[in-house]
Amino acid sequence: MLDHIGVPVSNYTRSKGFYLQVLRPLGYDLVMEVSSQETGGQNACGFGAGGRPQFWIGAGHPITGRVHFAFEAKDRAAVEAFHAAALKAGGKDNGAPGLRPHYHANYYGAFVLDPDGHNIEAVCHMPA
Repeated sequence: MLDHIGVPVSNYTRSKGFYLQVLRPLGYDLVMEVSSQETGGQNACGFGAGGRPQFWIGAGHPITGRVHFAFEAKDRAAVEAFHAAALKAGGKDNGAPGLRPHYHANYYGAFVLDPDGHNIEAVCHMPA
């Protein structure tokens, strides 16, 4: 349904560093960065795989309230690596890696709060 999504962050440099560390265990990396001159507003960068930016952050006024993003993980080990990387990068635990059978039998996820307090998740839907 979605091609890509973007979210404003309160501290672009801090959030860029956070997402670089957090998304790498899931196989995603910084794919593109554009300057404020190119966007006509603020610096922005896109993360993704295969050269395709799908998750963007940009300097700006952060969204009021908590947003939730769930990133697909190829396996449960990647969910665990995501969670560890997020905590190391300064994220706050919001749900340790584990099964969430109330969603479905193989729903294995982990949740952290990013620097702006958004609920970031890695999830694997495959059986162990």
